[in-house]
Amino acid sequence: MSIKRIDVGPRMSQAVIHGNTVYLAGQVAIDAPGTSAAEQTKNILDRIDALLAQAGSDKTKLLSATIWLADMADFAAMNGVWDAWVSAGNTPGRACVESKLAAPQFTVEIGIIAAI
Repeated sequence: MSIKRIDVGPRMSQAVIHGNTVYLAGQVAIDAPGTSAAEQTKNILDRIDALLAQAGSDKTKLLSATIWLADMADFAAMNGVWDAWVSAGNTPGRACVESKLAAPQFTVEIGIIAAI
């Protein structure tokens, strides 16, 4: 079975397709660093939409989501954006944990696995 990689970099690919599944790298708010958790979540979900489209998928086919928050105090703000974005009736399995992220300007990171 072939493997297709999207936005390949020296450290990681932003998405990897194997079979009928696409695995996204953890996404941070590259276009909105240092902004509120809600703004970062919106930026991340826009990036996820674009990567899923490149892979031939979309948010109706989500299988799993992992969300890392630098501070659980941002849980409600992140969920407000997430709840407006996620496809009703097609919600993925999801975990959300508090974790120190790779850089202080990022307070939210989201990883997605989806069907194609």
